[in-house]
Amino acid sequence: MQKETIALHAGYEKDSQGTMAVPIYMSTAYEFRDSEHAANLFALKELGNIYTRLMNPTSAVFEKRFAELEGGVAAIATASGMAAIFSCIVNLCEAGDNILVANAVYGGTSTLTDHTIKRFGIETRKFDVTNPSALEDLIDEKTKLILFESLSNPNLQVADFDTIVKVANKYNIITVVDNTVATPMLCNPIKLGCDIVVHSTSKYTTGQGLALGGIIVDSVSSGEKIKGNDRYTHFNEPDASYHGLVYSDLPFPPFIMRILLSVLRDLGAAPSPFNSWLMIQGLETLSLRMKQHSASALKVAQFLESHPNVKKVNYPGLKSDTNHNRAVQYLDGGFSGLLSFEVDSLETAKKIVDNIEIFSIVVNIGDSKSIITHPASTTHQQLSAQELEEAGIGAGLIRLSIGLEDTDDLIEELKKVL
Repeated sequence: MQKETIALHAGYEKDSQGTMAVPIYMSTAYEFRDSEHAANLFALKELGNIYTRLMNPTSAVFEKRFAELEGGVAAIATASGMAAIFSCIVNLCEAGDNILVANAVYGGTSTLTDHTIKRFGIETRKFDVTNPSALEDLIDEKTKLILFESLSNPNLQVADFDTIVKVANKYNIITVVDNTVATPMLCNPIKLGCDIVVHSTSKYTTGQGLALGGIIVDSVSSGEKIKGNDRYTHFNEPDASYHGLVYSDLPFPPFIMRILLSVLRDLGAAPSPFNSWLMIQGLETLSLRMKQHSASALKVAQFLESHPNVKKVNYPGLKSDTNHNRAVQYLDGGFSGLLSFEVDSLETAKKIVDNIEIFSIVVNIGDSKSIITHPASTTHQQLSAQELEEAGIGAGLIRLSIGLEDTDDLIEELKKVL
């Protein structure tokens, strides 16, 4: 099936009521047939619903549908995109390990990987996502994952997938790709050779800024890398917290099963069933929306590129953009609704943000309504001056999330403030 059909039908088998819409199962727990049934579920002799911290019928439809859209084998929904990223890190790492993280990532990801996980004894090493020639030099026996974004937020750099995947496979290391900005409608990292895909579904998936959510999508390749790999001994040795269970011996994808049986069980970053239901509604129109977001963003980017008061535009759909060739190679159907541009100073950027109409000053992206943000003072405010420079986020950088309004109206507002 094509993606448009998958987004409408995958993962849902109508119940006895025959409801066309996926039901919202707002329940924390589920009744067992008897004590033996309960024991079998906990022992994994049978699969079924136990408690919504671990699984839920509404979330299950969302997970199956999203996994199929990404070309994965299984998925787990989480309470937020940051919960998805943190869950991946703690699923693979322990104190003394290190992870490789792209220099251009979302500010929350930078804060998590540069600062918070240090307290867990995990080191972060940075690499250039568009020119990862030095990636191999950063790897040692304690390297557990390579984390990057397919399209970086906010400077829209396109990852060099081929080089990163080649190095990761050479050393048998799991790759984790944040595909939030591109969405599964424009890019499928698993089909490009990556192992794990994460999303903040709070963005384009829901599409209207209605709910927080995240998702982790697993692949066949992650299980192949994990089994018998000395980097990931905790997947290949008995888990004392689960009666000696060995994840790599299960007839299920080991990465996602450990997320379910250990990380979600212990950390509890599970989504609300209602939020999962909202995400399902968003998926139904995601393909149409991404086409429109992308078309409008390209038109806005072309206008900005031609304006004398704009120093630079970051949008891979522009032929002049240094990321354009990689974008054409790895993306299909558009270049997303996110772009950024630079003006001459912080003062000019503030005037633009404070005086523009239609665009709302909001630190979200992927909404049906257009959004304007000054990253250096908001989403990436925690970064030092050096870290901002390394990430390519200057004081005059402005990020736009292009919504579904009439594009000429958006351009007219930008004309006024520029």
